[in-house]
Amino acid sequence: MGRVIRGQRKGRGSVFRSHTLHRKGPAAHRVLDAAERNGYIRGVVTEIVHDPGRGAPLARVTFRSPIKYKHDKELFIAAEGMYSGQFIYAGKKSTLSVGNVKAIGDMPEGTVICNVEEKAGDRGALARASGNSVIVVAHNPDAGITRIKLPSGSKKVIPSTCRAMIGCVAGGGRIEKPMLKAGNSYHKFKVKRNSWPKVRGVAMNPVEHPHGGGNHQHIGHASTVKRMAAPGQKVGLIAARRTGRLKGTAVKAEKKNE
Repeated sequence: MGRVIRGQRKGRGSVFRSHTLHRKGPAAHRVLDAAERNGYIRGVVTEIVHDPGRGAPLARVTFRSPIKYKHDKELFIAAEGMYSGQFIYAGKKSTLSVGNVKAIGDMPEGTVICNVEEKAGDRGALARASGNSVIVVAHNPDAGITRIKLPSGSKKVIPSTCRAMIGCVAGGGRIEKPMLKAGNSYHKFKVKRNSWPKVRGVAMNPVEHPHGGGNHQHIGHASTVKRMAAPGQKVGLIAARRTGRLKGTAVKAEKKNE
């Protein structure tokens, strides 16, 4: 009789503890208001800060409130080229320069943008990771929609009233630097989530995992399992339609399109 494997223990669940102790806060655009809909509002970047657990740097931006005698402090995802003391403008009449925020319907085709809203007023949902950017592909003024190209390469249609920051997210090339040692990975995931280290099934004993055991590390049987497999058996490629390397004309056509 085998033990309760890792996947079963995970499924049982426990009290979740959020890894947000040292986080600087949620990064988002300003709440959409009349100042942005009809004109523009000016803010100044007070500092660029590091947010633990996030690859991209953040920018603290201070705006003068349009309705109260006070300053509003916002936390933006920093675009590449932003600096402390920079003036940024948000709104319909803002200029087309790095760090400014405006509706994508007012941007020319081919503009590189980041932190794009999926629905108008949601304060940013797409292309928020370090080095990511979205490209404006085409506009349809009659339908009020804009076609964009996502970092994955896929195309998406969103309303032209959605806002975005001009430029690409700072911190590009972060994943090109190797971790080099386990200590770096330890500190990286300590502020992110409890998902490291991950022991492979083939490195375990037979009682701990269906892939465990043997005189050398190998699965020893097909790694595909059926959809209705019992808990404890359900590891590997679950209900896979196919396995192995993609071959044939479809792959060649896909590479040609890239």
